[in-house]
Amino acid sequence: MTDTGFSPDRIDTGTPHSARMYDWFLDGKDHYPVDADAARTVLDLFPGVKDTAWANREFMHRAARFVAGRGVGQFLDVGTGIPTEPNLHQVVQAVDPAARVVYADNDPIVLRHAEALLHGTSEGRTAYVHADVREPEHIVAYAREHLDLTRPVGLSLIALLPFVTDEQDPHGVVRTLLEPLPSGSHLMISHVSDEFDPEVWERIAAVYRSGGTPVRARSRTEVARFFDGLELCAPGVVPATRWQPEPGMRVPGLQPVYVGVARKP
Repeated sequence: MTDTGFSPDRIDTGTPHSARMYDWFLDGKDHYPVDADAARTVLDLFPGVKDTAWANREFMHRAARFVAGRGVGQFLDVGTGIPTEPNLHQVVQAVDPAARVVYADNDPIVLRHAEALLHGTSEGRTAYVHADVREPEHIVAYAREHLDLTRPVGLSLIALLPFVTDEQDPHGVVRTLLEPLPSGSHLMISHVSDEFDPEVWERIAAVYRSGGTPVRARSRTEVARFFDGLELCAPGVVPATRWQPEPGMRVPGLQPVYVGVARKP
């Protein structure tokens, strides 16, 4: 694990944070009262928000297994979030025990819990860097130290891009992360959409903005643009629960999250 000067007093416990709110939605324990209060406000506006969070999480599990099953043995997970088992490395190392995973996140509380992300199989390897997706070159430089970028990599951007506003050039961020990855690499994205209920989404977005976190929902067409130049895997860009569904899914119903997986030619 790389230490980037973290100290516990850098955690702002007086302002809600999106990663800690997400932890609350997933019934986790790594959040503060301010996060729970903001999350409950979102729950009041959108009673299905916990199902949406779980649908997003279950998509990550299916997508990671799918990509690992295609012979990809290296993964770069940007926007890791607070560890919630099974984590990506546990999913892919169940398919390939020798799989390597690099995690990246900019939340100090994720760094505090990063040790949990570093315990994989004895054959595999996991690493963590404290970094911001808006500085993708830094993430790529760290990934080069731990992954073999002459071999395919699975790039995971789960529930991350809504927090990269248009002014921050999210498509440029994705291109920068993808550019050094070779043919056969895969991109996995999940992204909240306001197409399902625009008025409710705007009120939810206001909760995040009040905590200092700008957030941008995007349409299916806008999400599909992130896959330009790539080969979309079936069934394409669809709501989370409709992407290669499996028996026993915790959340079978339609949720306002578009997802997709694509291969770099």
